[in-house]
Amino acid sequence: MPNLKLGIVGLPNVGKSTLFNALTAVGAPAENYPFCTVEPNVGVVEVPDPRLDLLVERIQPRARTPATVTFVDIAGLVKGASKGEGLGNQFLANIREVDAIVHVVRCFDDPDVGHVEGAVDPVRDRAVINLELALADLQTVERRLEKVEKAARSGVREAQVEAALLGRLKDALSAGAPARAVEPASEEEARLLRSYNLLTAKRVLYVANVAESDLPSGDNAYVAALRAAIEADGEPASLIPVCARIEAELSELDPQERAAFLAELGLERSGLERLIREGYRLLGLISFFTAGEKEVRAWTIREGTRAPEAAGEIHSDFERGFIRAETLSWADFVEAGSLKAARERGLVRSEGRDYVVQDGDIMLFRFNV
Repeated sequence: MPNLKLGIVGLPNVGKSTLFNALTAVGAPAENYPFCTVEPNVGVVEVPDPRLDLLVERIQPRARTPATVTFVDIAGLVKGASKGEGLGNQFLANIREVDAIVHVVRCFDDPDVGHVEGAVDPVRDRAVINLELALADLQTVERRLEKVEKAARSGVREAQVEAALLGRLKDALSAGAPARAVEPASEEEARLLRSYNLLTAKRVLYVANVAESDLPSGDNAYVAALRAAIEADGEPASLIPVCARIEAELSELDPQERAAFLAELGLERSGLERLIREGYRLLGLISFFTAGEKEVRAWTIREGTRAPEAAGEIHSDFERGFIRAETLSWADFVEAGSLKAARERGLVRSEGRDYVVQDGDIMLFRFNV
């Protein structure tokens, strides 16, 4: 998984494009009217990681390569989007390719910024978007079910397995529940479910867009109501309060000024950092590092990844010809102070094929092809 991809969705005028511009500095239009985002804007941003910065400081390589996150800003969805209302399905299709959905919900009052539904109500707004995503998925499931039912009735085992899964998905989506509420009964079903790329099968990070006056607590009556609605559904989701306007101001500052401004606001981290951290946590992602005089680089993998598969993120030959991984834990590196000192103290371990890579590991792969 070389690059985490997050799709930003929400109703028009909730602050999606303002947040996207702040996060990525791409400069997508953010005018106060619906559908100003006519094509999905894409921006790639660096994953903030002080460990990478420390490695670079200690090693002084010729190149520094961070892990990245791609943000995709989708045009504002409205009630009926799954049936083509507003700009409809062309935008729903863009969300299918992302790893997780960032659902921006407006949690502030401002008479100068109109609301497509007439008034601010984050619980209703969340329900509108979730229903449209579920209805779009229902169309996908029904089309697929039509294709496999004939083979299932003929006794084809694979088709019967798929038809049973699709039937459960259809029932759940018809009731307004997300596809992620349907537990696959086997690895075969899990593989099929992944292949459908359903919108509501993706994990969701909710961003509550609050007013500056609600920072740093990030709480108000709107946020409390939204949090209660999420918890009532029992979703494996995160809620991150962010002020898109503040993030826009932060994006124009240099690192030192940004740190001072955050401290003045009583915040430890920017919205971008919190969003990426939550994305990693929600999807079970970690980072490992490769480090040498030529380059210090961060790599993104899933928790539980073994050493050969981690090597394969660098190059398929590394996985194919894997011999061993010379591994230094992050804690041991910090304690030793340098790679050279860690080697001299015998802290660099030789790990084999069954080693599960840990967050922050510094690795050198030995291979032979």
